Amino acid sequence: MNKTPKAFLISDIICLALLLVFFFLLPAKLFKSPTSFVIEASNGNLLSAAIASDGQWRFPVADSVPVKFKDCIIAFEDKRFYQHFGVDILAMSRAMRQNLKAKSVVSGGSTLTMQVIRLSRKQDRTIWQKLYEIILAFRLEFRYSKEEIIGLYAANAPFGSNVVGLEAASWRYYGRNAKMLSWGEMATLAVLPNSPSLVHPGKNSNRLIKKRNDLLDKLATLKYIDQSTANLAKLEPIPGKPLPLPQNAPHLLNRFKAERVLLEINSTRITSTINEDVQLKVNSILKRYNNRYRANDINNISALILDAKTGHVVSYVGNIYQPENIELLSHVDMIKAPRSPGSTLKPLLYASMLNDGFILPHTLIPDVPTQIAGYSPQNYDLGYDGAISADKALSRSLNIPAVKMLQQYKYERFYDKLKKLGIGTLNQPADHYGLSLILGGSEVTMWDLANTYMGMVRTLNHFNAHKGLYNPNDYKQATYYQTEEKNDQDYQRNSFLDHGAIWSTFNAMEEVMRPGDEGLWEQFSSSQRVAWKTGTSFGFRDAWAIGLTPNYVVCVWVGNADGEGRPGLVGIEAAAPVLFDLFRLLPNGKWFETPKTKLKKLKVCKQSGYKAGENCPDLVDEWVPTAGEKTVICPFHKLIHLDRTATYRVTDQCETITNMQHKSWFVLPPAMEYYYKIKNSDYKALPPFMSGCENGGGNNVMELIYPKNNAIVYIPLELDGTRGKIILNAAHRNQSSKIYWHLDNEYFATTTNYHQMAISPPPGKHTLTLVDENGERLVQVFTILDKENKRRN
Repeated sequence: MNKTPKAFLISDIICLALLLVFFFLLPAKLFKSPTSFVIEASNGNLLSAAIASDGQWRFPVADSVPVKFKDCIIAFEDKRFYQHFGVDILAMSRAMRQNLKAKSVVSGGSTLTMQVIRLSRKQDRTIWQKLYEIILAFRLEFRYSKEEIIGLYAANAPFGSNVVGLEAASWRYYGRNAKMLSWGEMATLAVLPNSPSLVHPGKNSNRLIKKRNDLLDKLATLKYIDQSTANLAKLEPIPGKPLPLPQNAPHLLNRFKAERVLLEINSTRITSTINEDVQLKVNSILKRYNNRYRANDINNISALILDAKTGHVVSYVGNIYQPENIELLSHVDMIKAPRSPGSTLKPLLYASMLNDGFILPHTLIPDVPTQIAGYSPQNYDLGYDGAISADKALSRSLNIPAVKMLQQYKYERFYDKLKKLGIGTLNQPADHYGLSLILGGSEVTMWDLANTYMGMVRTLNHFNAHKGLYNPNDYKQATYYQTEEKNDQDYQRNSFLDHGAIWSTFNAMEEVMRPGDEGLWEQFSSSQRVAWKTGTSFGFRDAWAIGLTPNYVVCVWVGNADGEGRPGLVGIEAAAPVLFDLFRLLPNGKWFETPKTKLKKLKVCKQSGYKAGENCPDLVDEWVPTAGEKTVICPFHKLIHLDRTATYRVTDQCETITNMQHKSWFVLPPAMEYYYKIKNSDYKALPPFMSGCENGGGNNVMELIYPKNNAIVYIPLELDGTRGKIILNAAHRNQSSKIYWHLDNEYFATTTNYHQMAISPPPGKHTLTLVDENGERLVQVFTILDKENKRRN
């Protein structure tokens, strides 16, 4: 009897339903067990791993399974793996005959595909469950390739104790990558999943050896290896107790765990950009220095190396790793920790001022006692140069010139520049930091600091590649995991810092004498050229050193994670030696090319470093950033008028113009001159005026160094409870001149040569008047706070 159309429709629907059930039979994700977080070096070797949340060592599925393991597991479990479609009928029928004959389970007919299904389901195996597994095995074969199936098996098979998967087993039992295992070692691991609870390393060793040797003979029989190889493999020892996994980059591992979701990485495993050889050597160097520094209770040290060419992290050591000593806080990743940067931001200010046309590379900057709104910066050596070129102030890391430069540049502008350059820890308004921003008054992370300098390196490196244009992507943060490179081309005419300013800054940073070398390194052509800067935070809490070449940026931090300061914890002594030891690990390369089209040859006053004016006698041609054309003319060279003997200054009131000599003279303001001539013996002070000549140039012979005009001063109590004193300090162009001091119009003292006075005026506003023996006057006011006002402030 023929079927009706309705019957055909019903049968089609049933067939379609069965097809859909078969198609969607497997879950979207076959294995849902948590996996270990794993970081591999760029060469694929394991750097660090963390146990999965369920307490198992279970690595994510690898891209490929070693050929030796495939041969071993197929020979041991499923020799027709590549011929069947999930179920081996011959193996199943053989197993059924053997089990019926023995009246117990003595043989299994499960294929590797079926075992993958069983591992994913973890249910009691009834006859119906086994039938269902057969159906799922067929479905698995349709959905996955043979290589993917064996990869799932290798990643999820039990290997005894809390070890799951081939790779975890290889590291736990042999301490190396599975691809490096011998035939004997691989055969040992291949027999473990068959009976992990009964046969596992350290127990039942005779059973394990027999199973391994039987498999090796089988491999020889199946022609995977020859018999002599099998016999030699039988002589290999079996592993003892499980080994600890490598922890060569534990802080990077923790960073990856924290950032994985944000980075949109699905796997808990990454192949990093870390150079394993460099990472191990950096760990060793930091450990050696840490052992030395701990004698001074300096417990922590970290280092970061970036490849400027690729933007990759080469080495990431967030801290020494000693989890057994909890008090050392070695688990804290100091690369991510916000810390005071000390002086490490000074090159960024120098570059910004060059970039924006405020200074030239050698412009003289004041270095005199300074008080700004109650803030009194001090140089590390507590001395003063009077005036020093900007590049020398940078290489010597002088604080007062840096503050003077920031005062000129404006801290609000510098604050905005730092944010654009990638300093992400400036979470307070600019006024919160003020001028202390340049001396470590803010916080930075090593990550941001190194990335900012790498952005500058990349910008300068790409001068020719980008045909003089700028790519903002040069300031993208470094990556620590391998990913597809994106060639983002967004070239612009302007950048945060131009090529010329960066080049000049790196040249200034190269001038610092290296620690322990006493300058002798310059005599050896094999020594690497490095631009570098150190930093020390207030209270000796942080010691920094950052260095760079066209190829690498290296940053080092030394200190205590809990913020405790220690004597001797300074950048030049604690961090700089580490920095240069790390650079010795890296290959040498050429220095930066000179970006001549972004530099301009300018006539510069040799003595002052300013753009030369008509009164500058000694001129030099210098390559300066193009914005240097906007800088001011030298203010320190003045035309003075001398008598016919060139001994005295004169005016037209005491000398005829025809008898005058007109000469250019290098004249610093009195306070700068006072300190400058101490360190510069060739400095010539202005000649005195001829008797009978009036000083027509106004009062420029005296300057009050402290206190400045309108200063507010608090006088503290001494240790014995008596009221302290304020030290007045003045400078006069004529060192032998006398100064008569008056407070509130009352004379109180006379000084000659060194013009300093200690007084204890009452609280309130005061007028200080200085008169020299020629009648020149200097009048300034200052305010003394009382104790109550100090407390309120």
